Amino acid sequence: MAIRYELQKQCPHTGARAGLLHTPHGTYETPMFMPVGTQATVKTLAPEELKAMGSQVILSNTYHLFLRPGADLVEEAGGLHKFMNWDQAILTDSGGFQVFSLGKLRKITEEGVNFRSHLDGSKKFLSPEVATKVQEQLGSDIMMAFDECIPYPADHRYADASTARTTRWAERCQEVRRSKNQGMFGIVQGGMYKDLRERSAKELVDMDFEGYSIGGLSVGEPHDLMYEVLEYTTPLLPTNKARYLMGVGTADCLVEGVARGVDMFDCVYPTRVARNGMAMTWKGRLNLRNASFMRDWGPIEEGCGCYACQNYSRAYIRHLYKAEEILAFRLVSYHNLYFLLEFMRQMRKAILEDRFVAFREEFWQYFTK
Repeated sequence: MAIRYELQKQCPHTGARAGLLHTPHGTYETPMFMPVGTQATVKTLAPEELKAMGSQVILSNTYHLFLRPGADLVEEAGGLHKFMNWDQAILTDSGGFQVFSLGKLRKITEEGVNFRSHLDGSKKFLSPEVATKVQEQLGSDIMMAFDECIPYPADHRYADASTARTTRWAERCQEVRRSKNQGMFGIVQGGMYKDLRERSAKELVDMDFEGYSIGGLSVGEPHDLMYEVLEYTTPLLPTNKARYLMGVGTADCLVEGVARGVDMFDCVYPTRVARNGMAMTWKGRLNLRNASFMRDWGPIEEGCGCYACQNYSRAYIRHLYKAEEILAFRLVSYHNLYFLLEFMRQMRKAILEDRFVAFREEFWQYFTK
């Protein structure tokens, strides 16, 4: 198999797991956070900077690369790894969530999704077959099966029909995939309904994907409801396969996701909020635009080993934001990603040392949202 998960240690009191993800471009430690390079780049940061801070797997998006520059061009360049100068593993989302986000610009049918490009309004079509072919052209290590992301809230009838369609689409993805050097993850859907999650998980597990993603969460539902769904969904998935929670990237959700048996996470959150002046810390969020930092000569966070904290003060970074300098976005994006990567490293260490419960309790003692 192109993708293989190896469980090393599990917390005896929670579902938290430490493992290794084996891919064609290396072996990586879990639990992990994957920086998002939607358009073959993590915003404002170079691949060398991502490696320096300890990034492992990064994510790119099929929908966006399908529209621009096009899968044919990326394939001509030698695949996504060469195109973006990244020699570690890459996961590509299928585009299902982005199509879901288009709202009135798209129409879902059994065959696939007809939509209008958000770039120029031109008519486009994505289906299980198209999404799989595009991902094979991109050459990612991990492909995602094409799915329909259920909005929140959604009634049981709609969620039932949508979940059944996602299963049929997953079967079609399996039928057309040809690459032996890429793995594919199935995406468990079902909305906020336990019976649908159970059915979706069983049907996808029977298809024997290389890993499993939990989709349709972090779409506007309360955190407590997301945790409840994870509580009963992750135990339905194989212990010898990686489990990936899509679109989650805040410290509180990461620690609770890990506690419920999730191995992989991704989100644009750390770079998105950085562009608005928000820094992520062990105690919560920090708005560096605030006037209170005008003469604050300390780092973004005391004790942080990132490049930004080692070299620049809060006062200087606040000045960059007020002057609308791009360096502000770069420095805080660097810090936020470093923070999340280090946060995951510390969680993994706690699991391996049989102290995850204490780690989780200490985190909640000091963290404020």
